Amino acid sequence: MTHPTPGVPNWVDLATADLGDAARFYTALFGWTADVSGDEFGGYTTFLLNGLPVAGAGPLFGEGQQTAWSTYFAAADADTVAARVEASTGKVLVAPFDVVDQGRMGAFLDPAGAPFSVWEAGMMRGAEVFDLPGALTWNELNTRDLEGAKAFYGAVFGWTFQDTHVGGLPYVICERNHIQVAGMQLMIGSAWPDDMPPHWLVYFAVGDCDAAAEHASALGGHVLHPPTTIAVGRYAVIEDPQGGTFAILAK
Repeated sequence: MTHPTPGVPNWVDLATADLGDAARFYTALFGWTADVSGDEFGGYTTFLLNGLPVAGAGPLFGEGQQTAWSTYFAAADADTVAARVEASTGKVLVAPFDVVDQGRMGAFLDPAGAPFSVWEAGMMRGAEVFDLPGALTWNELNTRDLEGAKAFYGAVFGWTFQDTHVGGLPYVICERNHIQVAGMQLMIGSAWPDDMPPHWLVYFAVGDCDAAAEHASALGGHVLHPPTTIAVGRYAVIEDPQGGTFAILAK
């Protein structure tokens, strides 16, 4: 990646209850190496694939915070995005701030309560490899209000949308400048507990979905949704040993 495109996912990171064990799990599962920062970044870990950054991880900070993956969208100006979020009935959780010289970030909630973040690149541009085994390949919003989500993210990021179906259920493809950048899925049916909040799910590419799911289990993870074939490939949903949920996809 030469330059992050505004409104496109360009980074994911994990807030985890056990950073050391998370590094053990994910490096073994995806072949990543872990680059641990100094004290000025609180031990933040950047995961590398073939020497290039693909994801990050850090400790939990707030009381009651749960282990979870976060999706970051590239921003030309994080403050402008924050203003759009507020104008579109979203919520600013963390106002944009400088991360030393690495970049500028902010954290938000959409109107349904799904958290997401933005990254305005400085010295750190974001992920530099995508769509290869071990790298980010898709980001998907799971929500109970597709129309509200379309209105909000369209206003914030300038996305357009294509309505389709996956497994007979409504699915929305999000596009920016006619390029697919993310998906939105309606949370209906028994697969979605009533107390599960809206959220962005991150997908990592794998070469063999079934083998990767089995490997995740052997490493102490849990398969929440078994390997399943859909139009774009074969996917599974995994929970890491600390409770962080992510998906894997073999195209």
